[in-house]
Amino acid sequence: MAVQYSGVRESKPGRINDAGNTSTEFEKQFAKGCLKRADRSFAQGLQCQQINSMACLMSLEDSVFISHSPQGCVGCTIMAVDMFRVGQAHRGVKNIQNPRIIVTNLDQKSVVFGGEQKLRESVQKAVERYNPKLIFVYASCASGIIGDDIDAICESLSEEYGGRTIIPIHCEGFKSKVCASGFDAAFLAINKYILKKEKKPTVKNLVNLFAPTTVSYADQKEMERMLSLIGAEANYIPFYSSLEKIQRIPQAVASTSICKVFADEFMKTLQEDYGIPYSHTVMPIGIRNTDKWYRGIAKVLGKEAEVEEIISREHTRIEPLVAKIRERLEGKRVFICGGTGRSFAAAALIDDFGMKLVGLETPTYDDDAQTDIEYLNGIHKDFIVDVANMQPFEQVNLVKKLQPDAFIGVPEWAAKLGIPTTHVLDGKRPTMGYDGLLYLGNKIADQLSNPGFNKKLASHVKLPYKDSWYEEDAFKYIVGV
Repeated sequence: MAVQYSGVRESKPGRINDAGNTSTEFEKQFAKGCLKRADRSFAQGLQCQQINSMACLMSLEDSVFISHSPQGCVGCTIMAVDMFRVGQAHRGVKNIQNPRIIVTNLDQKSVVFGGEQKLRESVQKAVERYNPKLIFVYASCASGIIGDDIDAICESLSEEYGGRTIIPIHCEGFKSKVCASGFDAAFLAINKYILKKEKKPTVKNLVNLFAPTTVSYADQKEMERMLSLIGAEANYIPFYSSLEKIQRIPQAVASTSICKVFADEFMKTLQEDYGIPYSHTVMPIGIRNTDKWYRGIAKVLGKEAEVEEIISREHTRIEPLVAKIRERLEGKRVFICGGTGRSFAAAALIDDFGMKLVGLETPTYDDDAQTDIEYLNGIHKDFIVDVANMQPFEQVNLVKKLQPDAFIGVPEWAAKLGIPTTHVLDGKRPTMGYDGLLYLGNKIADQLSNPGFNKKLASHVKLPYKDSWYEEDAFKYIVGV
């Protein structure tokens, strides 16, 4: 009998959160089973899984999001809020709005006496102000430590408000150091409280296309275009989705995800509970990865012959354009930082342009990452890998030592070192599929040819590290290896 997934990614063997070495050593040690879980004796920041749970669902229509937490816990939602607002503009929405977020504002008194009353008052306000179809209640470290039974409270409130759907999500930050566990917590709650393992009639050619908040509208259209070419209708969820689209999930003939780590565990659950097959390959960034992603879902749908014809046509169209970009980028050295899916996808992308990978930062390392490293080691030799969930002190140390020509990823720290940067977590511009590849390549080349802003920034901004830190081993605080 299958054991239900707990929603904590560390519960599965072979997932590493803290490590640093060369790519060849990573491949060797992981293959031997010698890559052990370590820890950091010093850490600077950590992305919390609660933020990922909130960002995962924040653009759902007719919903209210209640964070049962102190105010500071929702500070990082500003990025998802920005993506949501920009996404509305791109989709032609005239009256752009913010997501409906309510914070219960747990304080010292709440820690002593409990926060149940604050949660009840917050749900009351949500119903009175917005009359939503869905109310999501997010647990936090504070509410988890207090021991508030949000499941029982939500059940009681659902009855009180006439059977309204009020969904508790267990995303307490201390449960997991792998921030992608936050996605799993959100999807587990959706399955339990909305889908409820109820099977529905299958809709021919309907494909669940799971997408995180950092996917642009241009990327959404590109993925939907590619699926339509093989006769599939995309049920694009949960970003800019709705209760009705969520309820269609069990009716799909197949599932796939744009991000490699966004809905991978949930797609397994859908197969177990509803018999829906899925494709789990790579994030479609770059020619090689776009081909692989496309072939993956086509195989599940039985469209292998059709997809090969389409891929051939797309290659004929884009390869001359890629060659022109390669002339601008060939031989340039690059450091990459992003989520697990995007880091490895972008690392494959730069081979399209003849660039050399010197360093890569990823939040976690597992079997999927090992597959990617094996591929990348055949192209780029002995690049540095830093497995780090938001540890900028390690990143700036490595970037300072490696002195790449370009930085691809979350650019804030590298930009302050004067390195030309290109954002790969850009939910505002295309980065995926065949068309996204061309935009991203030209963007990198433009940044390299015009690095003036970053150079001026570096001359006026000092990072908060002593010069002596740049001489140290970047991985000196990783212990227990």
